[in-house]
Amino acid sequence: MRSARALCLAAALLPLGLGACQAPAPDPDADRPESARGFPRADRPVSKTGSTQFSTEDQRDKVGEARTVMDLAQIGAGLTVADLGAGEGYYTMRLAERVGPKGRVLAEDIDGDAMERLGRRVERERLDNVSIRTGTPDDPKLPDNSFDRIFMVHMYHEVAEPFAFLWRLRPALRPGGSVIVVDVDRPADQHGMPPALLFCEFAAVGFRLAEFVRKPGVTGYYAKFEAVGPRPAPSAIRPCKADGSRLGANVTAAQRDGK
Repeated sequence: MRSARALCLAAALLPLGLGACQAPAPDPDADRPESARGFPRADRPVSKTGSTQFSTEDQRDKVGEARTVMDLAQIGAGLTVADLGAGEGYYTMRLAERVGPKGRVLAEDIDGDAMERLGRRVERERLDNVSIRTGTPDDPKLPDNSFDRIFMVHMYHEVAEPFAFLWRLRPALRPGGSVIVVDVDRPADQHGMPPALLFCEFAAVGFRLAEFVRKPGVTGYYAKFEAVGPRPAPSAIRPCKADGSRLGANVTAAQRDGK
């Protein structure tokens, strides 16, 4: 039996068989996790993962960022909070103190080494109300109906699969719960996220913008989102353009301008 290679060579010599053995078209989703391929691809660049070291904690405390953000999010005793992209634990440590012994904080990151270091820090500081979890780029691995607040501080621009990520995150909210995003208003490949694009991506998965704030003490802006209506099927999610032009109807001009 002639080999497939020989048959292709023979076909290539025929006038009408020049295209008979063309290579199959490349898979446009080959660079994406298989678990994310049922969702739209984000039409934006993604920032490289930044440093997780906590060498700037004292500097951030002087600005009062964590205190300002926690006040805006109404973090108090007894709440259960997820800190996504926790890194070395800047927010995790401060959230644990704010929610107290009757509250809970789940620190999540895709960096397993950072989670190991944070785990040792939690043990060293004897924080019994903190637990650690390693997620994936398209799934934070949060338990359903478990959180009053989900924090995403200076990390959303690093989420390469925002629609899959937010779709899987949404069931983790308790009734009345909210997602808190803190980011900088600059291009997504420069460790920032334009607010219009942020609003669009959240709206595509069924979130409503409940609050948007720019103020001293917050490095960038503060945005609060709440889930509304049923969660859309992955195939029904419409992707956003890089310029955020497909804004949800719930986003007003004042919200877009940060007023």
